[in-house]
Amino acid sequence: MEHWISGISQHGYAILFAAIFLESVGFPVPAALALLVAGAAAGSGFLRVPNATIGAMTAMVAGDTLMFVMGRYTGWWLLGVLCRLSLNPEACMLRSADSFYRRGSKLLVVAKFIPGINTMAPPLAGSMQMRFRSFLQLDLIGAALYIGLYFGFGFFFSGALHAVTQGYHAFGRIMGGVGIALVAVYLGVQLWLWIKEKARPPVVYAIPLEVAETSLTGAQIYDVRSHGYFDANAVRIKGSKRLDPNALHQSTPDFEAQQQVYLYCTCVREATSRRVARELEIKLKEAGVRIAVIKGGLSAWRKAGLPTEVVPREDVTALPLFG
Repeated sequence: MEHWISGISQHGYAILFAAIFLESVGFPVPAALALLVAGAAAGSGFLRVPNATIGAMTAMVAGDTLMFVMGRYTGWWLLGVLCRLSLNPEACMLRSADSFYRRGSKLLVVAKFIPGINTMAPPLAGSMQMRFRSFLQLDLIGAALYIGLYFGFGFFFSGALHAVTQGYHAFGRIMGGVGIALVAVYLGVQLWLWIKEKARPPVVYAIPLEVAETSLTGAQIYDVRSHGYFDANAVRIKGSKRLDPNALHQSTPDFEAQQQVYLYCTCVREATSRRVARELEIKLKEAGVRIAVIKGGLSAWRKAGLPTEVVPREDVTALPLFG
């Protein structure tokens, strides 16, 4: 037993710090579970409360600050990368941005408790030019609430969690098992989405070179990215037009009969383009408009060396900036 307790004292803080920091920077690590176990271990005397709580606060604020700085200098690029790790990239981006717009900077205080928003809030604050001092104050309050709740629960109910604290020496193996389980769940959901996608009506795909040749004969290319127009430095396929994928229920562009239309986005597996293509095919079935999705989206177009252009200033959706 003494050997186990010695191991906890040596490695428990490092495991707690790593779990919280990794979750703060976007990895699917259950920091709440780490805090619960650490609180229970502290309640049983295996960890020191000041060391554990200060270490947890340092890890969380360090991770959030890193994301804030990266958001400040990379803008929506970082948010796009983070959303690619989610099961629904488009919904991830839209949900995070919408919540931040409607609730403002105060969302930072409770962001850690909201799945999908917890990792997005710091880079959103950076992208919107929030003052670092304001961000740090709100983030410290939010981190204190989050850590205090989960660590405190584990601490005060350490008796009920005695079995967990007895096994805290094996927390590294537990986290490894949890990580494997999360990966398995992720892959399972992805497989389910793939099967569900196969059951839907097929979507016509076109490679970038084919689209470039066809566009010279009157075909029209539409950019259906849900978030590609927030960045002032964003680029799009040269000659393409904006089609807001979230406003199709309000209005639909006037297409000519039998016209060839191509759609592109930047989502994984062209998720937004496929959705828009199916909606347009239903709406424009009578007109005989032909809809196709550019395989690989904007990335494949650029890799093919085909022309792009900076999004016109009038088409850029300005982000609200904090004073």
